[in-house]
Amino acid sequence: MTTPPKARKYRIRRSASSLPQGGAAQPIADPAGAPQPAQQPSANAAAPQPEIFAPTEDGFGNQSFPGSAAHARAQAQSQAQPQTQAQAQPQAQAAQDGMEISPEQELAAIRQEGLTGRQLRMARRAAQKQGLSPASDFDAVRLLRKRGIDPFGRSNMLELIQTESGFDASNAGGAGGGGGAPLGRIAAPAPGNGPQNLPATVRQPQLPSTQVGAPPMPMDEASRAMEIMRVQRDIASRRRKRLALLGVRLLFFVLLPTLIVGYYFFAVATPMYATNSEFIIQKAEAPSPSTGGLGGLMAGGGFATVQESITVQSYLTSREALLRLDDELGFRAHFSGPDMDPLTRLAPDATDEEVYKTYLRHLTIGYDPTEGLVRMEVQAADPMVSQGFSEALIQYAEERVDQMSQRLREDQMAGAREGYDEAEQRMREAQDRVLELQERRGVLSADAEVSTVFQQISNFEMQAQEERLRLSELNSNARPNATRVEVAERNIARLDALIEQLRSGLVESETGGASLARVQSELIIAESDLQTRQDMLGQALQQMETSRVEANRQTLYLSTGVFPVAPDEAAYPRSLENTLLAFLVFAGIYLMVSMTASILKEQVSA
Repeated sequence: MTTPPKARKYRIRRSASSLPQGGAAQPIADPAGAPQPAQQPSANAAAPQPEIFAPTEDGFGNQSFPGSAAHARAQAQSQAQPQTQAQAQPQAQAAQDGMEISPEQELAAIRQEGLTGRQLRMARRAAQKQGLSPASDFDAVRLLRKRGIDPFGRSNMLELIQTESGFDASNAGGAGGGGGAPLGRIAAPAPGNGPQNLPATVRQPQLPSTQVGAPPMPMDEASRAMEIMRVQRDIASRRRKRLALLGVRLLFFVLLPTLIVGYYFFAVATPMYATNSEFIIQKAEAPSPSTGGLGGLMAGGGFATVQESITVQSYLTSREALLRLDDELGFRAHFSGPDMDPLTRLAPDATDEEVYKTYLRHLTIGYDPTEGLVRMEVQAADPMVSQGFSEALIQYAEERVDQMSQRLREDQMAGAREGYDEAEQRMREAQDRVLELQERRGVLSADAEVSTVFQQISNFEMQAQEERLRLSELNSNARPNATRVEVAERNIARLDALIEQLRSGLVESETGGASLARVQSELIIAESDLQTRQDMLGQALQQMETSRVEANRQTLYLSTGVFPVAPDEAAYPRSLENTLLAFLVFAGIYLMVSMTASILKEQVSA
């Protein structure tokens, strides 16, 4: 909530409204009743006003502003002037005729003026302050007019104070409407007024003057309006000055650099031709039908070759690719030519780091993981050179992809090949051990030897059984043939001994060597080891074949989607876009610096 300021308004100067109608000062009667001559305007009042308060033509001429207090007061005076003149006309006629006007006639004339109650009350208060004793309000008006005081004017306190000598303090204000005696004048005491408790000397308060180098003058409505117009013109002048300074700063810090940048892009910069190409890195492996879920999605999408694509992108933006391109196609020589603009041209003794920075500025490569595409843009001053640079870089990328896949295949096959070689070596060692055992024991096959011995034993047992049957048949006769019985018994004994020898030969050695059972056991162990090594060799062979198939499936290859084609129109520099961007950059820098300076200035001043 805003509280309006309340200040007292001191009127220490006589305004035009305090004078009687007509503008001239009326004669003032002294206490003795002798009329005093009217005061003439002082020299200060008649002096011309300074140039700063000179009236300015505003379209109204010498008229006051409509709606102002001066305009309303002028209208009221213009309305009351005919009536006052009509009332004063009989008095003036009587004065010319030498006739004396009685107080009753004066009171009758005052009553005919149609004064309001407020005006009458003001007249009574003014009369009381003057030390008069009016019989009525109209009499107070009459007495005040006799003394030359306007009973309805807005008089200040000084105009209502009388000194001990009866001197009117209002007449001492030289800055008033008609001038008068100088302030601070000591008047002689006037008889008949009684004791006064007022100082003999009236001093005017020292208030600030509204005019430089001039004595104090009244601030009426016209002066106040001119002062307001002067302040407004001063504010407008300062605003124009600030706007001019702002325009100069913007011109120097924003527009001039923007014009320089625009001139460079439109007139100096070398046109650059851009060759665009796109390629993708793929695997020979297809997603397995059994692979489901996220694994199948990753295997069949572009995310399967994210690492390889990023590796190729890093390789193409590396110094290795730059050095190879410079050796084969002369990158440094192309950008050191005389047709290049000064900001793009490489110096003849440029370092590798400067060449690398130029290479990165004219090579734009990006990888899109959602599609798996690698997009590349190569810029050069000649369209054919730009196409050659692009093709060379794609070839470098393809070779790097082949190297990465070749190493992957070799890593996958190395383990399988080592396992197969080891299994084959162990199988050969087992086979040599079996062969050495067969040669040393003289047994080709233990199973065959054992089966032969068992077959012989079976045959001999059948023969012995037949001899026993024959012996039993011979013994069944009443008178057996002794010779035949003896022959049969000998045959049976011989067959049993042979069978026993064959059986003992299976587990015992006749010549101190290994028995057939030991030979068979050794052969069985050796053959079993050989069979195991053969099985392991088969598994190693199968693993190596599987690894070879997997390596072939994981083979990487680069597939070009958009082949590089030489352009027929320069794509760079983009003069209008770059100029607008430079304007925005300079404007932003100026705004930030000005705001920072304003904040710092405010903080320092605070």
